[in-house]
Order: sequence, then C-alpha cells, then structure tokens
Amino acid sequence: MHLQLNTNHLQIIKNHAQKTYPDECCGLLLGYLGSEYKTVVEVIPTENAWNTEASNFTEETQSIKRRYAIAPQIMLQTQREARNRNLNIIGIYHSHPDYPAIPSECDRLYAWPEYSYIIVSVQNGKIGELHSFCLDNKHQFQAETIEDINLTT
Repeated sequence: MHLQLNTNHLQIIKNHAQKTYPDECCGLLLGYLGSEYKTVVEVIPTENAWNTEASNFTEETQSIKRRYAIAPQIMLQTQREARNRNLNIIGIYHSHPDYPAIPSECDRLYAWPEYSYIIVSVQNGKIGELHSFCLDNKHQFQAETIEDINLTT
C-alpha cells in the first residue's frame, strides 16, 4: 500500500510535532482509500487526550510524553464530517519525542486495520525521520511508502 500526500500535509504534521515537543502530538488523516493507494486530502491536528487513569501501563509510560489518544467524540465528529464530504478517516499520525519513528508495541496494540500510521521522530526538539506503517493480516506493522504529491482540494 502507498500513502499519497503533499508537502503541505507533511509540514502540518511536522509543525504539530515540533510545537508539542516534548509531548506526543496526534492527529487524523482524511482522504480516499483505493486498492493500492490511500490519498490524503486533509490533515487534522488534534489534542492528545491520553488518559493516564484509563491505562494499564506503568507510571513511567502513562504520560502524554510517551502515549497518545484521540478523544472518541473527536473521532466520531470527524468521521461524520468526513462522510458528509465523501471522505474517510484513512489514518492517524503521532510523534515520538526522543525516540525513533518506528511503532511501539503500544502503537501496535491500539492500531486499527486499514489505517495508515504516520510516525514522526522529534529529537531534542528537532524534526527527525517520518515514516508510515499499516497493519498486515497478522496485526503486525509493515512499512508503507509515502508519496509526496500535489493535490487540489
């Protein structure tokens, strides 16, 4: 699978990641799902709503510095608005402060099939690598090719 987006979309993600450092940022990717391509038409930054009280993780990993969540009401509202525009939520992005742009086990456990997961590394406040992943049929992440294209929205 290939994820298509444009330079502006990438810049929105990177700016959000840098602005929220040292905490994780997160957001939604709206677009179209094809048989070989997912095409992003809008990036929607969201608030990191990780709720430490609802998690089952150790004290060290409960912080928004190491975890992210998008509030369910934001997911539902965004999905409703996307459908009204003949779009879908096709992915989620988040940052990894001072950690590589590779999925964690927590990322895998909470991931949904068919979504793309963009992860951007932020090292000491500076943007690092950015990669995209999607789940295979064994619920394991596989790298996804990112194609920078120009879209007219």
